[in-house]
Amino acid sequence: MFNGYKLEILYKDSYIVVINKPSGLLVHKSMIDRHEIYYAMKMLRNQLGGQWVYPVHRLDKPTSGVLLFALDSQTAKLLNEAFREHRMQKRYIAVVRGYVDKSGVIEHTLKEKLDKIADRDSRRDKEPQEARTEYSMLAKVEIDAAVGRYEKTRYSLVDLVPQTGRKHQLRRHMKHISHHIVGDTKYGRGEHNKFVRSRYGVHRLLLHCYELLIQHPYTGEKLKFRAGLDATFLNVFKEFGWEDRVQFFN
Repeated sequence: MFNGYKLEILYKDSYIVVINKPSGLLVHKSMIDRHEIYYAMKMLRNQLGGQWVYPVHRLDKPTSGVLLFALDSQTAKLLNEAFREHRMQKRYIAVVRGYVDKSGVIEHTLKEKLDKIADRDSRRDKEPQEARTEYSMLAKVEIDAAVGRYEKTRYSLVDLVPQTGRKHQLRRHMKHISHHIVGDTKYGRGEHNKFVRSRYGVHRLLLHCYELLIQHPYTGEKLKFRAGLDATFLNVFKEFGWEDRVQFFN
């Protein structure tokens, strides 16, 4: 899938580089997907002529969008501190089942999800962690097709702003309010995943980090990075009559 693929670089200077990560690509090598030979760190390093890169934050494998790397360990340390102190902001869009409220806040504690391979040395008795997500509805659609027990099917386009950084937070929070993200094979609804796959050719999680706001660790300049939508998202927007929203994410 990624053989010969060239990552889209959104920004680069002497200290940081920002890419638009495609869905299905790991950020770094993982024991969970030991068979995977392609991951963003390695591909970007090769693309930069062997320059080592340090991931500052992560995106789930099926999630696409803005991904920030540092080009040296000191810069990585400064940026990691900024993330921990919530001095950076990420914004996502997602397509979810049903009509969500116009806006709202999800405050629902999340117990840390541990993998038996990658997290085998981590404590399994941790208390649930505070987690907060702000959301707003950007568009909605009703489709004249039966999915599950409903004669017609409704979907919403939502803007998601995580205020904390828990594992799979957005996917778990949307499940918590029964507006599962479409294409989510772990926390979503199988009947909706099957419907959009067969009718619209959606073979990915419809979750995309479209914007990252940071302060440059050395110049202090406020920087905004935006990642455009891939072909699958653009086709969904077209099919759902949301074309007027595309420019909002570019």
